[in-house]
Amino acid sequence: MSTKDDRVVLITGGAGGMGRAIAARFLEAGAQVAISDLDPKRVEEARKALGPAFGVAADVTKVADCARMVSETVARMGRLDVLVAAAGLWTEGPSDEATEAEWDRVIDVNLKGAFFTNRYAIPALEKTGGIIVNIASDAGLTGNAGAAIYCASKGGMVIMTKALAVELAPRGIRAVAICPADVETPMLHYQANTFGNGDAQAYYANLRKRYPQGERARFIQPEEVAELVYMATSPRLGALTGAAISFDFGLSAGY
Repeated sequence: MSTKDDRVVLITGGAGGMGRAIAARFLEAGAQVAISDLDPKRVEEARKALGPAFGVAADVTKVADCARMVSETVARMGRLDVLVAAAGLWTEGPSDEATEAEWDRVIDVNLKGAFFTNRYAIPALEKTGGIIVNIASDAGLTGNAGAAIYCASKGGMVIMTKALAVELAPRGIRAVAICPADVETPMLHYQANTFGNGDAQAYYANLRKRYPQGERARFIQPEEVAELVYMATSPRLGALTGAAISFDFGLSAGY
């Protein structure tokens, strides 16, 4: 008979597709879950849909919000065992047409937001021997043409995670980066609708063409990412730290 998971988990981007699926997986196991996202209405809607979850609205681009989000979670739940940084933004386009505002927006959410969320969680995670899981991307492992800004943000997240794993190991904290390819979430639909030149289906088809599965190619489901995150956080996997785990149908293996 399985033992109930009594850990406390904080998930940024928790109202989104991946974040919500990750929250649901931990809740299914019996964990206490706090979800955070930018829009208070989306946080409340997700919290109600998930059931027994705690919601805290926060803008991860603001350092003070990162600190408050962690402190409110710990104050409400008494401790913190797992931090999942899943908040993220996508952008693409020719690099010689990129703007400073576009750079700042994506880097601030994907990299700055992840770092300061990690930073403020460290003291609480040290008390529990906890783990940081940063949701990176296959684009943080290999270069994607037309996505230099996004690649920079996720590549930075990967090497940041490795550095934190080495730094925090003596304090009993693990850190892992999960690097999925395209996940079928609202963000993927946003990509197709925003950058697909009016043909979302052609955009999806072009993404699938990169996969080695050929006609069998499909997008990752959020629940699959959630299962991998849950497995990676297992206390039974104490040697798993400093890893950037590819989860991409072998896409990055072919580069």
